Amino acid sequence: MATKPRQLQRGDTVGIVTLGSPLAANRINEGIRMLQTMGLKVVVGDYVYSANGFLAATPQQRASDLMKMFKNPEVKWILPSRGGVGVAGILPFLDFNVIKQNPKIVSGYSDITILLNVLFEYANLISFQSLLLLDFNPETPPYNFNQFFAATSTVTAPWSIINPPEVPLIGVVPGNVTGPIVGGNLTSFVDTLGTSFEINTEDRILLLEETHEPINTVYRYLSHLAMAGKFEDCAGIIMGQCTNCEPSYGKSYADLINEFLVPFGKPLLTNLSTAHSYYKATVPIGASVNMDTVKRTLKVMEPVVKV
Repeated sequence: MATKPRQLQRGDTVGIVTLGSPLAANRINEGIRMLQTMGLKVVVGDYVYSANGFLAATPQQRASDLMKMFKNPEVKWILPSRGGVGVAGILPFLDFNVIKQNPKIVSGYSDITILLNVLFEYANLISFQSLLLLDFNPETPPYNFNQFFAATSTVTAPWSIINPPEVPLIGVVPGNVTGPIVGGNLTSFVDTLGTSFEINTEDRILLLEETHEPINTVYRYLSHLAMAGKFEDCAGIIMGQCTNCEPSYGKSYADLINEFLVPFGKPLLTNLSTAHSYYKATVPIGASVNMDTVKRTLKVMEPVVKV
């Protein structure tokens, strides 16, 4: 059973880090102010405001910020400012023994999902595909905050991962399976293939989503995963939304799912609102999840935080 971080409560401390691409200072400050108005304390990493082209700082510097947050006994929740690119570069500089001894809530999406899956693989830690610091702004729908704070404060199970009422889950291939949920951003997931940080999908439920990629590029990434055996050995597949993914050569995202993924015959659920979607359901990476594609339900079968 995976390790659970301690539940989040009002007055707890959030550690802000920038692990991939930089974020503008005004966006960082806006997010910090909103966290503080929610009754949370904030500590900021040494390189949160740094910028060096498309990366915030060197891999060693970004990894150092993350490790300082794991070592800080006051920090309960580690919140990256954004994803972007470059998160994989910090992985060789992480001390997973220290992380195992200091489990914390870690959230994020996009390129941060590389880190979330590696935390499960190497530290057996449940983390959360959910909020980034850049989401702490007035335009973010309350649903996103409600999902995250409910998941990180609930010490009972089972509980359901639900879309907003106007966004239905879609069962495509019938089946009922249970297993740890892994995955996240498709581009980032593909980046781990052939490395020491490649994500294990055997007997696990594989979640994928994408943004701002044309459908022919999405096909390329899915084909790469297929050749790597990821759809053969997984227990089931969940396809999140493909936000702002333009059709290519007359083919849509739905066409790609039906023509490429359905033939694998694995239980398949689509249209989950998470990550780059406007509405972001919170998904606990590494937790045991039951997926029933006939009833169109997704239930978390174990507590994901502890008292």
